[in-house]
Amino acid sequence: MHEPHQTRVPRRDDVKEPELIGGVEKRTLVLVEHDPAWATRYREHERRIRAALGSAAIGSAAIGVEHIGSTAVPGLAAKPIIDILVTVPDITAEEDHLDPLVRAGYVLRVREPGHRMVRTAERDVHVHVLGTDDPAAADYLLLRDYLRGNAADRERYEATKRDLVARDWPDMNAYADAKTEVIEDIKRRARARLARREASTQGCGERCSRGVVKGSKGSSLASCRSRARWLSSTS
Repeated sequence: MHEPHQTRVPRRDDVKEPELIGGVEKRTLVLVEHDPAWATRYREHERRIRAALGSAAIGSAAIGVEHIGSTAVPGLAAKPIIDILVTVPDITAEEDHLDPLVRAGYVLRVREPGHRMVRTAERDVHVHVLGTDDPAAADYLLLRDYLRGNAADRERYEATKRDLVARDWPDMNAYADAKTEVIEDIKRRARARLARREASTQGCGERCSRGVVKGSKGSSLASCRSRARWLSSTS
């Protein structure tokens, strides 16, 4: 993800209450099969966002732009709405991130503690702005990467969404809230797998350093390094 950085003092106090600009919207919810064009759309908006945020988004490791949500997971049916995560050093410094995004043509939809969301006028791209240190940012990437590599939970999540989308919801937030239980369970499984992977990688490194991993024809070190590469490349 991002390089280590120093925690910054917020420029001002954050907002205290959620603000939903435009009020509750009842929208027709439709799931469609995964479209490879979604990745292209994301890259178009990534360039637009980075251009809007200027040199800070290009040259600073403290700012990140990522494709998140179901449209970022090949093989997963999704609402045809591209979700993008932008992480910034200071969520309260709206003049540095929110104002430039609005000037770039995005429309403000949500202002709430720790989170801002803008979207396209067509409402087909949602840009979520979070603080770099916000655990929710890491959770978005954890869920995305896990679902990309786990067919069983990907299918389970899709089945849940298909069941929920068939129901009547007052707005998209109510639909999203209904998915919370299955999402939290999948994230628990993802964290457990990540912990096992890290433990295996650490143990492999320790064995390599002691030279105790055995392999045929004296290739123990190469085998250990190969296992470490496999552990780091699978998701």
